[in-house]
Amino acid sequence: MAQIFPEWTNKIPLVAGLAGPVVGAVLVGGVWYYGSPRYTDVGYRPHQPVPYSHKLHVGELGLDCRYCHVSVEVSPVANVPPTRTCMNCHKLVTRDSEKLAPIRESDASGFPVQWVRVHHLPEYAYFNHSAHVRAGVGCVTCHGRIDEMEEVMQVQPLSMSWCLDCHRNPAPNLRPRDQITNMRWTPPEDQAELAAALIAENDIRPPVDCSGCHR
Repeated sequence: MAQIFPEWTNKIPLVAGLAGPVVGAVLVGGVWYYGSPRYTDVGYRPHQPVPYSHKLHVGELGLDCRYCHVSVEVSPVANVPPTRTCMNCHKLVTRDSEKLAPIRESDASGFPVQWVRVHHLPEYAYFNHSAHVRAGVGCVTCHGRIDEMEEVMQVQPLSMSWCLDCHRNPAPNLRPRDQITNMRWTPPEDQAELAAALIAENDIRPPVDCSGCHR
């Protein structure tokens, strides 16, 4: 009686047994990476109603972050500056610019400009902005070189694993409080000693248990 399947089909179980784990690992790795915040969120750069350049205002003009984001040191939330803050300068500076029309309309109507939030954590994650600033974590650590951005973009994944890496070893990300908003500050050669002193001085003990961020 003639064989229904050719002889080479006898190798299918062996090939499947060898290739199956490899294919499975590739699929799991692909989903893990391409579905992670490092791929889906990093680089997020939404279009804003007004083309505000941090490169100009912070990098070239030297505005301190706290001039616009006044509550970063005292509030759990980093505030979006009100229209009045913009108008402090733009009543005189480029006051007739077409790009600033939404700012002028907001000032006249009293309705805030609808800025699009760039950095957004899930609602189930608790994050206190002031606690991190008071501990000595600089703006650059989470937000990158804002002073070089024409448009603000997300540069860190802000994922749970990324946060925990810092909570478990905060030393590399600590700096003196008077350097928090200094975008050009670089860690000294004795960063480990500086960090140890800051940890002791400010009693820095980042939580690593679930209740620290999920309350």
